[in-house]
Amino acid sequence: MTGSCGGAARSIDEILGEARARLRRLGPEEARAAMASGAVLVDIRSQAQRSGQGVVPGALQIERNVLEWRFDPRSPARLPQASYHLRVIVMCVEGYTSSLAAASLQDLGVAGATDLAGGFRAWQRAGLPVLAGPVVPGPVVPGPVVPGPVVPGPVVPGAVVPGPAVSGSGVPGPVRAGLSSVSCCGAG
Repeated sequence: MTGSCGGAARSIDEILGEARARLRRLGPEEARAAMASGAVLVDIRSQAQRSGQGVVPGALQIERNVLEWRFDPRSPARLPQASYHLRVIVMCVEGYTSSLAAASLQDLGVAGATDLAGGFRAWQRAGLPVLAGPVVPGPVVPGPVVPGPVVPGPVVPGAVVPGPAVSGSGVPGPVRAGLSSVSCCGAG
């Protein structure tokens, strides 16, 4: 069987296996330690998933559909911290989409990209800090971080970080620190 471009069709399991073969995936405790050493945990779950499941304190929230534009150092829609030398740990719900996303960042030249094995659910099962509540735009408001299960309390992401609008390309303009400016309909 061939794909639409004349190449051999591959299953998603094959594509996922190839992506993971390139990654040194981190467990929850390793990811937490890497964050303490300057790595960026990037939560690619949708807004609805974050609202329903909770968020990891300190994680940068960039929905999957804009991830590459935000981390490509040559993109006009990049985040200020985008760099080929940045250590990025991608997190989704269970660790499948994040593997594909981390491999995609490596394809862009972000050599330190990897993912959180088991995703948000593994982080939560490990008893690591999770905040719950509706995400309300506005300034960052410090609040308690309680390890273990999701705890009630609002999560208030940061202010708008200026970024260019790229019309006609499907790439959204201004970036909100902690939130992307578009929603995603894919699974995590």
